[in-house]
Amino acid sequence: MSALDGFSIRILSELQRDARQTIQQIAQRIGLSSTPCWKRIKDMEKDGVIRGYTALVDRDKVGLHICVLAEINLIKHSEKNALEFEREVAACPQITECYSTTGHADYLIKVITTDIKNYETFMHNVLFKLPGVDHVRSSIVLRELKYDPRMPLA
Repeated sequence: MSALDGFSIRILSELQRDARQTIQQIAQRIGLSSTPCWKRIKDMEKDGVIRGYTALVDRDKVGLHICVLAEINLIKHSEKNALEFEREVAACPQITECYSTTGHADYLIKVITTDIKNYETFMHNVLFKLPGVDHVRSSIVLRELKYDPRMPLA
């Protein structure tokens, strides 16, 4: 895909603001007719710029009151260990984000769960059993000051 032009950036901004808008609503807001707007969206979906659409769920309202940021260190730094660890993490629904990092930790993960007792169980039954894990350092999130999944496009 070529670089995104102003119309495509504005389409993405509109979709990030409210993905339930109709093509006509988006087109009207950005000053483009419906057909080219629809085509740009389809092209961005095909090219992987738009990876999907989802609903943002208030985790407290569905009983997921605990958010934990955990630093993970592996025993041995090998491609095999990393791939096994990453495969297991990708399959774990409680781990909602995972980043390979520089610095003190090899990985930083975000775990969402119901309560501290559930997190303790998760640590013993899942985290400590992930392939190659040597050390886990957990930080319980006390208050979420900012959560915005939108990309800063312009």
